[in-house]
Amino acid sequence: MTNARSPLLPDRHPQKDLFVCDIVDAVPKGDMASMEHPVFTLSTKPDMKPRRYQNGDNSIEVSPSRYGLATVHDRDVLIYCISQCMAALNEGRKVNRSMRFKAHDLLVATNRQTSGQGYQLLKDALRRLQGTQIETNIRQGGKEYFKVFGLIESAEIVRETREGRMLDVEVTLSDWVFDAIENNHVLTLSKQYFFLRKPLERRLYELARKHCGAQPKWKCGLELLRDKCGSGSTTKEFRRLISKIIEDDAAHDHLPEYTMSIESDNIVFRPKGAVAVVSPPFQALRFRKPETHDEARRLAPGWDIYVLENEWRSWVRDKAINVKDADKHFLAFCNKRGAYRN
Repeated sequence: MTNARSPLLPDRHPQKDLFVCDIVDAVPKGDMASMEHPVFTLSTKPDMKPRRYQNGDNSIEVSPSRYGLATVHDRDVLIYCISQCMAALNEGRKVNRSMRFKAHDLLVATNRQTSGQGYQLLKDALRRLQGTQIETNIRQGGKEYFKVFGLIESAEIVRETREGRMLDVEVTLSDWVFDAIENNHVLTLSKQYFFLRKPLERRLYELARKHCGAQPKWKCGLELLRDKCGSGSTTKEFRRLISKIIEDDAAHDHLPEYTMSIESDNIVFRPKGAVAVVSPPFQALRFRKPETHDEARRLAPGWDIYVLENEWRSWVRDKAINVKDADKHFLAFCNKRGAYRN
């Protein structure tokens, strides 16, 4: 008998409170660095195993607290905080690292349960986000780090009901996350992200959004993709997991924005449907000069030029910029990144 269960979570809040619509409908945003690198564990059980990820000159070490590593689902808290800050900045309001919000608003915005268990799970997420320690030299918003820090600096329950449910929560973001906000080093996420059941599907979407954007396709080797996801599976098992997700998407069309296929030992991501239509600005994003990448390396020494190129393309798409000279525009982007480091 075929398991007909949808791969998507149910819509837990189909009729949202009109008074909080402006809050919960803020466009979801994720910071580019943790979309690119495996900061969060895919495990749904306490993960006590430290991890290290190396990609060229970039490295990241993630260590758990006694509550375990922060999970992909814990990331919802950061997405919510980043989204609220970006919405405020777009309206001309100032933001700072410490922010206060209603726990209920976060739960609704991220399609989480608002039962007692939902509030307890949020409290657990805050513990893991604060306790997970990161040491990295990865640049976030142009800064380079050689220190240990948590994903959030602190979290405080300002008000709590007699039943133990949180009303007001105050979170202080780490410098690493807040630098991404200040430098607009973020990307828009599909709201369908919060309906994905599997942590691996969420992680794959983040990588597709970061690397593929509106390009016709992004190809990644199976082993490299496994490492980028932070998966502890063997290559054979990881391939099976990817195959199952592709099979489910063919049946349910549940993955947001992108489709995957296996081609030899590579996974190929492509935008879905109308997203796959290349807009006029992207038609001009072809470099005409063979020396452009070499010049980019000179302007932004120490940076991964191909990561910068993907960031630039996504930035152009998000801002709907009409680029007339792709080489010149990209080099100006790299020059700005190089200036941050100096």
